[in-house]
Amino acid sequence: MAFTGFGRGSTQFYEDLAAHNSRDWWQANRQRYEAEVRRPMEQLLEELSPEWGEAKLFRPNRDTRFSKDKAPYKTNIAAVIHGDRGGSVYLSLSSDGLHVGGGGYHLDRPQLARFRAAVAEERPGRELEDIAVDLRAAKADVTSHSTLKTAPRGYAADHPRIDLLRRDGMVGIWSHPPRKWLHTAAACARVEDGWRRLRPLNAWLAAHVGP
Repeated sequence: MAFTGFGRGSTQFYEDLAAHNSRDWWQANRQRYEAEVRRPMEQLLEELSPEWGEAKLFRPNRDTRFSKDKAPYKTNIAAVIHGDRGGSVYLSLSSDGLHVGGGGYHLDRPQLARFRAAVAEERPGRELEDIAVDLRAAKADVTSHSTLKTAPRGYAADHPRIDLLRRDGMVGIWSHPPRKWLHTAAACARVEDGWRRLRPLNAWLAAHVGP
């Protein structure tokens, strides 16, 4: 079935879940989740799959084993598609609206070492700077999982790209607040627009960081 938009109660579902995050509430409202949130998300990902590949849809349950917050359910639905050679695209829906993003988030140690080595080199480092400028010009939030307070070991504190070197990766994210288009097929175009704008970043990650 073709994607025609998220349910009109989809963002309200997550607002209600945040206020009543319990298994009893979830079971009583599960049909809302399936009809308004999960099924449209699956239809959207299916529609995008010919160009972007198969997505991993995250489970709604939180892993609370090592968390002080024992709320059992996530207050968003999210999916990611990892590139075969590196990089990713990401999609999330919550009470705040639609979040479209991608890139390299929270790289592992070997990836991070390659990322910083490429940033330190003049040509690839300048290329990544230019990519970040273009993403910001397209109104993306350019960020990372975390940022060091000081220079990483082995790099000078006065390196011309020290701000990039202190990051543990790079992602671009667009945050779209709830609007009428979210409940129409136009939401698919918003996702595709963001993902296409991320292609230079993901190509850079594929070339210099890897999967």
